Amino acid sequence: MTDYQKEKKVVLAYYKALDSAPAGATEPVLRATVSEDHIWRGFHPFDVIVGAASLARDFWDPLHQSLTSLQRRMDIFIAGSNSIKSHGGRWVTSMGHLMGLFDAPWLGIQPTGKIVMLRYADFHRVENGIITETAMYFDIPHLMMQAGLSPFPPQTGEHLVQPGPMTHDGLLFEAQPPEAGNRTLAAINAMISDLGQWNSGMALEDELRRSWHENMLWWGPAGIGSTFTIERYAKQHAGPFRAAFSNRSQTGHICRMAEGHYGGFFGWPNFTATLTGDFMGRPATGQPGDFRVIDLYRREGDKLAENWIFIDLLHFWKMQGVDILEKIAKVPRS
Repeated sequence: MTDYQKEKKVVLAYYKALDSAPAGATEPVLRATVSEDHIWRGFHPFDVIVGAASLARDFWDPLHQSLTSLQRRMDIFIAGSNSIKSHGGRWVTSMGHLMGLFDAPWLGIQPTGKIVMLRYADFHRVENGIITETAMYFDIPHLMMQAGLSPFPPQTGEHLVQPGPMTHDGLLFEAQPPEAGNRTLAAINAMISDLGQWNSGMALEDELRRSWHENMLWWGPAGIGSTFTIERYAKQHAGPFRAAFSNRSQTGHICRMAEGHYGGFFGWPNFTATLTGDFMGRPATGQPGDFRVIDLYRREGDKLAENWIFIDLLHFWKMQGVDILEKIAKVPRS
């Protein structure tokens, strides 16, 4: 049994210290838990931040000051070895919500004084007891919608505060049999092989059935929304998405790993494609756009049953000439 317990303990200690740090005082926590040259990748407008001082100043301190009484509500927690050999490493991944009281402005989004939930997923590379690299992706448009804003036209899927796994077994605090993780990684790789070509010669629903359960759950980001079953996923997201884009690049991941029945990946970006059709209620631009994505999966048998997706839509649309955060966040709430 491959043991990632040391790495898990490092990340759990990091979470505990960071989440309980007083507002404006996250830098000492970060200095104690991340390397001096720690690389942090986050969604627009944060992008890449290097080092503890910059990360505290630019992200964690402002977030703590805005979302008071912050709590981390994890739904998935796993660890594993990176199957992308060019990048390597042992990684710990979690997903859930950062919940707090929205008491001060954040990124120009005006506070509500009410409970809000910032949907997040992160990957941490742990080396010699220290976190050296992090990808933390979070759904800012989802928070905007909780604050009464409308960053996007009506989406094809449904907007929800998303639950964790249907099976309620995503917190893998204990070591897992490696063969289970190998099966999960194999299912993810098979899906990527089908998805990456965009032209299997099969009907979309039949292609999806090769790697997905019929009653799959696709938990998409705000602006696209969530869908249920292969038929509705093909109709409400996969079909319209493929019709909207051309010139899709090859898939490029920094980390892809699995443990037990769970696994996932992230890239920077995962791929690039040109917007040549309508997407998310907006017309074609003819411009390429990056897709920075975290995908997490639950396997059931040899197929994928649930998928949680984080896409940096603010970054994508800014590449298309639309600065949604600048345009929408400062509009007074209705």
